[in-house]
Amino acid sequence: MPINFHDQNLQRSYALREANESWRNWIEGKINLQGKSVLDLGCGGGIYSRALAAMGAADVLGMDYSESMLEGARSNLPADHQIRYQQGNALRTGLNDASFDVILERALIHHVQDLDVCFTEAYRLLKPGGQLIVQDRTPEDCLLPGSASHIRGYFAERFPHLAAVEAERRHTSDQVLRSLRKAGFKSINEEKLWEVRRIYEDLQDLRHDLLERRGRSILHELNDSELTEIVEYIEAEMIKVSSRPIVEQDRWTIWFAVK
Repeated sequence: MPINFHDQNLQRSYALREANESWRNWIEGKINLQGKSVLDLGCGGGIYSRALAAMGAADVLGMDYSESMLEGARSNLPADHQIRYQQGNALRTGLNDASFDVILERALIHHVQDLDVCFTEAYRLLKPGGQLIVQDRTPEDCLLPGSASHIRGYFAERFPHLAAVEAERRHTSDQVLRSLRKAGFKSINEEKLWEVRRIYEDLQDLRHDLLERRGRSILHELNDSELTEIVEYIEAEMIKVSSRPIVEQDRWTIWFAVK
């Protein structure tokens, strides 16, 4: 069944890893966060809220609709931090107009049906000249073939119905661009990024991560028997092609837009 983000058992599923340094370096090459007020909308367990703070943001507000996710985020706050977490709805945040220099919506919009409302709210929250970063996967990103680094690609190879799930919930590039323009954004730029998700010591480390469904909402579409089957399938494929450590990467589309 689809993931239930309010499940207390998933509290730390989206909180335990850290954003890879390569992601931070790539974003820093695109946008200056020094001294900025930043909103991490759909922050989950706060992985990227922590990264934004480490990149020099003056203050970071992480907002998510799941209080369970936020409890996991709060449990991982660094001792010296400038991060706040607040429960809220990305479509109706209740926050003041023109409050932020930068808004990050990472892995948010595939959980949102109405992009127009989502981006209009982000536009309202940004200061004039503020920047929106939207990072998500298009259907094309999700359905790239599996490989030693693109482990996610094996999911739909083993269970083709997962491809239909992804196609249904993912927005196309054209849909995203159209909604950004409709909301009033300008200087819209689209780029592709292979982000390092995690580095595993060995297959056992990867197996544990997969069986925990850690940070992978698509795996909640499988029952326990199917999950075991897909993990065994991936292990068999990885034995053919991988070396240690295993560097897992996901392909993302990122849109930058200016108010």
